[in-house]
Amino acid sequence: MTNFVLVAGAWLGGWAWDGTAGALREAGHGVHPLTLSGLAERRGVSAGQQTHVRDIVDEVERLDLRDVVLVGHSYSGVPVGQAAGRIGERLARIVFVDAMVPVDGESALSGWPSDEVREAIAATGFWPPLTAPEYAGQGLTDDQIARIVAGSTPHPGATATEPAVLTSPLSEVPGTYIKCLLDGDEPWGAAAELLKSERWELVNLDTGHWPMFSRPAELARILNESVSGR
Repeated sequence: MTNFVLVAGAWLGGWAWDGTAGALREAGHGVHPLTLSGLAERRGVSAGQQTHVRDIVDEVERLDLRDVVLVGHSYSGVPVGQAAGRIGERLARIVFVDAMVPVDGESALSGWPSDEVREAIAATGFWPPLTAPEYAGQGLTDDQIARIVAGSTPHPGATATEPAVLTSPLSEVPGTYIKCLLDGDEPWGAAAELLKSERWELVNLDTGHWPMFSRPAELARILNESVSGR
């Protein structure tokens, strides 16, 4: 049985995967949505970048999971990519969902085009959640946007500014990169470099950056197919 460990991006908790998780369970998989330290029901827990990496590794080891597919959405690609190198033979695959790809020694915000987020983190210690108007054009209904906004938590700033530490190249691990086309036509930067590996595949999804809300069943289908030898 494949075990999917689902890690949502900035501001979100394990609750964000409800629709996708249900569909994966119906397909017979083990499904483990994970809330990272400082977010959702774990709000108030101090966290840096390596805290989030340990959150993922500890969950896999605590549950003694095997045949693990680590799924990282958006920001969480950074800790997921690092955790992949630390769970050894338990790992079967990585799936990045429109995600940041970690680069050794660089932070999640390395290359970020604006200083606004860094300034907010410096002033408050947190990466502030988006407001409802900022979700426009991402294939979300008003109800879906309202749900995301209501459930979002200010994101611990240190997790976005501290450097990644990779123990092995991601290009050596089987992987899938899901590109959400309403958030850009193609992967760029470290994601584009990673996809040069023969062990990685690109799957395009015609929706916005939060497909677990806008297309939960279709996202589940792609995740299922990533491990079924399509």
